[in-house]
Amino acid sequence: MKKSLIVAVFLASISAFSQKADHAMQVNPFIGTGGHGHTFPGATVPFGMVQLSPDTRIDGSWDGCSGYHYSDNVIYGFSHTHLNGTGVSDYGDILLMPTMGQPSLDNKDYSSAFKHTNEKASAGYYSVLLDDDAITAELTTTPRVGLHRYTFSKSGQSNIVLDLNHRDQLIMGEVRVINNKVIEVMRRSSAWATNQYVYARIEFSTPMKITKVNNSAFAPARVTDTFFAGSLLAMSFSTDVKKGEQLLVKVSLSPTGTEGAAKNMAAELPGWDFEKTLASAEALWNKELSKIEITEQDKNKNTIFYTALYHTMMQPNIAMDVDGQYRGRDNEIHKAEGFDYYSVFSLWDTFRAAHPLYTLIDKKRTADFINTFIAQYEQGGRLPVWELASNETDCMIGYHSVSVIADAMAKGIKGFDYNKAFEAAKHSAMLDHLGLDAYKRNGFISIDNEHESVSKTLEYAYDDWCIAQMATILHNDKDYGYFMERSQSWKNIFDAKTGHMRPKRNSGWDAPFDPREVNNNYTEGNSWQYSFFVPQDIPGMIEAYGGNQKFEAKLDEMFASPSATTGREQVDITGLIGQYAHGNEPSHHMAYLYNYIGKPKKTAKKVRYILDNFYKNTPDGLIGNEDCGQMSAWYVLSSLGIYKVTPGQLQWSVTQPYFKKAVINFEDGRKEVITADSKKLNLDYLDSGTAKAGDLNISMPSYKKIVPVPVIEAESKSFKDKMLVSIKGSNKEDKLFYFTKGWYDSKFIPIYNQYTGAFTIDETTTVYFYAENNNTESRRINALFYKKPNNYSISIKSKYSAQYHAGGPDGLLDGIKGSTNWRKGDWQGYQGQDFEAVIDLQQPVEIRKIAANFLQDSRAWIVFPTKVAYYTSNDNVNFTLVKTVDNTIAAQDYTVQIQPLSATLPNTTARYIKIKAYNFGTLPAWHQGAGGDAFIFIDEIEVE
Repeated sequence: MKKSLIVAVFLASISAFSQKADHAMQVNPFIGTGGHGHTFPGATVPFGMVQLSPDTRIDGSWDGCSGYHYSDNVIYGFSHTHLNGTGVSDYGDILLMPTMGQPSLDNKDYSSAFKHTNEKASAGYYSVLLDDDAITAELTTTPRVGLHRYTFSKSGQSNIVLDLNHRDQLIMGEVRVINNKVIEVMRRSSAWATNQYVYARIEFSTPMKITKVNNSAFAPARVTDTFFAGSLLAMSFSTDVKKGEQLLVKVSLSPTGTEGAAKNMAAELPGWDFEKTLASAEALWNKELSKIEITEQDKNKNTIFYTALYHTMMQPNIAMDVDGQYRGRDNEIHKAEGFDYYSVFSLWDTFRAAHPLYTLIDKKRTADFINTFIAQYEQGGRLPVWELASNETDCMIGYHSVSVIADAMAKGIKGFDYNKAFEAAKHSAMLDHLGLDAYKRNGFISIDNEHESVSKTLEYAYDDWCIAQMATILHNDKDYGYFMERSQSWKNIFDAKTGHMRPKRNSGWDAPFDPREVNNNYTEGNSWQYSFFVPQDIPGMIEAYGGNQKFEAKLDEMFASPSATTGREQVDITGLIGQYAHGNEPSHHMAYLYNYIGKPKKTAKKVRYILDNFYKNTPDGLIGNEDCGQMSAWYVLSSLGIYKVTPGQLQWSVTQPYFKKAVINFEDGRKEVITADSKKLNLDYLDSGTAKAGDLNISMPSYKKIVPVPVIEAESKSFKDKMLVSIKGSNKEDKLFYFTKGWYDSKFIPIYNQYTGAFTIDETTTVYFYAENNNTESRRINALFYKKPNNYSISIKSKYSAQYHAGGPDGLLDGIKGSTNWRKGDWQGYQGQDFEAVIDLQQPVEIRKIAANFLQDSRAWIVFPTKVAYYTSNDNVNFTLVKTVDNTIAAQDYTVQIQPLSATLPNTTARYIKIKAYNFGTLPAWHQGAGGDAFIFIDEIEVE
């Protein structure tokens, strides 16, 4: 069949589909462009490579992550890639901007003011009037090609500015002139994705001439050149236009090369018909949006629903050329065989609701996503965590690819290799990075091992349960048992006394503990927002809380608590109902937990409140970051009256449907009708013919229940003379055993003593201990206590941040030095103030050297002090300045580093030493946190 005939048949099919309902016109792309939604309003098609949208932000600010914010009134241009609702900036590739008159390559000059009253957006379309030169810009796309139409309101010289330095760092840019209507572009850049390649073919509808070039090459470029390159590259293309004349520009993208971009252009947009291209984009949207059809009289609710569904389909993005060529995780070019290769996997967010939604209405793409995961495992050594442009950003936590895979396998979705997927999942779970080594060894992650220890323990445990479900489907009982044991690791950080998931330090509970405190022990949250994350064992979690009534009371307490958090300011924590935070993903399943204790009315009430209040038909209509479709996927599923609390398990949690009627149109032609007065949803049918355990001849093997590890209690990690140590089990029936020093058996295994009560240590000691219950042992863990190398005391005059206490004042003199991973809590932090302390050496001694260790991580607002002054005294009243040490490392050095600022003091005898470190002060304009107060981070003070 000829290519033209294939295209004709394709367009006819989507046109016929779109005649059913024009849902594309019910989409409002401006929802989420204000507030903290971080969406963009530009043109794209479902899961397309191109997202052609205006950029109003170039500063990398948090609310400018998508490149656009509704509060702005200046457009810098139109770029072809954007992120939908993320919390980190990237993309904005291949910026074009039309101007009139003499061209300028300074974005302050070529940018233009605009008004929202002159702006329009719908699914697949965007337009705006650029006030400065009265140019109307219109945008639409195919999957891989963006089409611009510029209408000029006056005669004169028109210019198209191409700026490859827009937004992120340009590593290298290239422009090759093919003729006066065609150029080819390569852009290699670094931002969130540190090594991103974008190739483009740009075609103009009329001949253009180069009128200005700015590049960083050794020899300045000339406008008559045909090839340009450099880490600074911008240029203008000009032609004369008459009043009312239109200029069109086509830009095709490719991740592989300019040849790929040319193939994409030829296949998807060989002509120049803007209206036909727009109609095709709208037809594509109608085809996808019609997979769920609702009956609702309220126009705002229709718009909110279909915009939410639209947002779930803006990513992942097709990341291969029309011939299947793509750039892999190894930066080599590969060809996808039998599947489509995608990019942009915000898995920490989307495993919760977006991917379960795809298993309902997009099984083919679900299989493609998983085949992409497998390809990335084969090329990059592990499954993706947060993949962007074939780069692993390692943003967020867990290995939630396995949740997507397990959910698909449980539902019997075909089209990928189950055994290869399990191999990749198991490999990713057996690595030794990001706290996994401690997690595998001890059954939990401690503050001492890794930051965000509580969240990582909980999310690894859920992911391990997912791997266990995969093992069962593949009849692998050994791995099933191993990963089911790991999936119970949440029990090792659950504190029954407080009823919270709580951080551990040195194998004991970290104190003081405030469940509302946002700190580095949790990922974008606090203990309230993580203490109910055990989706793999909800009955076990309820039992740990003390049964249904106590669990209900704890949920009620969370929803009724004061909404203020303590500790670090966390911009992601929004949409608070008590300590429930709908604006961030860890809370998304919590309203449905009432269903598991026979209280569905409470679930219905909470879900209805969220649907009514946290989603609006306004620019600030999202209560938090869209996060690549997750925020909207919650709305779509919950409005249907269903939610997947545990992806990987064939069980939907249900509630009252929101709309009078909804119809899910499955890919195989079947339908599911949901009405507001449905007595019972056909949940088996919702999985649309997917396999159940019996269909796969699966029997769920029994698995060994773990005994939670005991907890050690001591005054601190270090002591002066001696210290009392005690051990407590999680159950009264636990027998406890410990070992400090003593006898070993013939295999040099220590012989443990049964614990009968607290004991005293008087030297640096490692305590090994475990619990036994019903002939089952817990993991054998240990705690290390240090005898201080001196008897000095310290009086701190400044006030450290509650979350950066390093164990209290003695933490500065305990002989234990912090590492560059300051999030583990070994450093004391002082914000917006100088650090001042006095050390009492207990008696006059000769002092040869004083050193104070400081840390700098400028991106996190932690900056070396400008100088440190050392004073001595014999009476703690009269101090003499003996040395001032200046810092020589610039605050703009973003390397995370430790520096001792030391002073040699010849012939000095004193009892008291005063240290004063001067804070950097207010962060300057070049810093992303400009206007905020810098931190001083200090750990060990050493006196010789």
